[in-house]
Amino acid sequence: MSFTVSTMASLATYIAKNKFSPKPEWQKTVKTEYDSSNPFRIIHTRFGENPDKKPHPLINKRFPLVLQLEPLHACNLTCTGCGRIREYESTITQQLSLEQCLKASDECNAPVVAICGGEPMLYAQLPQLVEALIARGRLVILCTNGMFIAKKLHQYKPHDNLFFNVHLDGMEKNHDIAVEREGVFKLAMEGIRAAKAGGYKVCTNTTVYKETDMNELLEMFEMLQTLKVDGHSISPAYGYSAVNDREIFMTREDILEKFAGFNKKFSKIKFNNSPVYLEFLEGQRDLPCTAWGNPTYNIKGWKGPCYLITDGHYNTFEELMTKTPWENYGHGADPRCDHCMVHCGYEPSAAMGINSKWQDAFTYLGWMIK
Repeated sequence: MSFTVSTMASLATYIAKNKFSPKPEWQKTVKTEYDSSNPFRIIHTRFGENPDKKPHPLINKRFPLVLQLEPLHACNLTCTGCGRIREYESTITQQLSLEQCLKASDECNAPVVAICGGEPMLYAQLPQLVEALIARGRLVILCTNGMFIAKKLHQYKPHDNLFFNVHLDGMEKNHDIAVEREGVFKLAMEGIRAAKAGGYKVCTNTTVYKETDMNELLEMFEMLQTLKVDGHSISPAYGYSAVNDREIFMTREDILEKFAGFNKKFSKIKFNNSPVYLEFLEGQRDLPCTAWGNPTYNIKGWKGPCYLITDGHYNTFEELMTKTPWENYGHGADPRCDHCMVHCGYEPSAAMGINSKWQDAFTYLGWMIK
């Protein structure tokens, strides 16, 4: 993602420090009852069936890496694969205050903050939030559909720790189908060009569905690289409770088939995804889900267990870490997790060096140089 050397060193130091000496107050286990009125909660049906399932190697060394901060859930689009406007329909008009956003960042102290939603550029205090987070030394990733970048770019200042992360699911025709509105792709491209011309860092985020044409994505990434875009992220779609339409989402077997040969085919593309995670998508690497590495905070509080599944909301980050039964989740534990290979669950595992190989240091060095 074109990080500076100092930023990369800071992230590596943070991970090493927390793996060696994680905060003890985050490692406690507190039993709690979930809110039975939650319509998106599904009762665990598999927990305890597999006594040989190994516990997560960092189950007792939990710490956050990326805060998924959702100041609001309102959006100007109704994207097919997004469940936020459905799951949070009752609070769609509500927003977090600037003070609440900053308190959440201070509370978990994650070095990276991904501001998402909803469409975060609809949040009136977003410029002040970005400025305050950067002042705290955070790496800020502003996740947007890109439609407002050109119009609101003047509200921000270019900075090594600020990235506009534009969501693109294909070239113009198919992207506009995915977001259910014509003209979105053109506006997003205008925003990308304006941001790059203004000296800002820009990256993209792409979701892969069952019908996604990987050749089209290669064409899109090659086109974006001619615009000097700073990097790209990619992740398979996941049919979580709020949007579980199996016609567009993939099983784990579908994902492995879709990403077969991915690294060779896309070898010239500069991905922000770690090479270990991309190997995982090809089936070359086994990784556990590390959902606590990417905690989500929104209008209802700390969302547990993860960005996509909601079994509860907690008032404090410590409650999220200690009251969530982490051992109940993940592939082979909860049926909702069986087909999930999403980056927000597995990139933390790669970053934390779980199931690492001796050659990973050289792999990461080549990735950073690229």
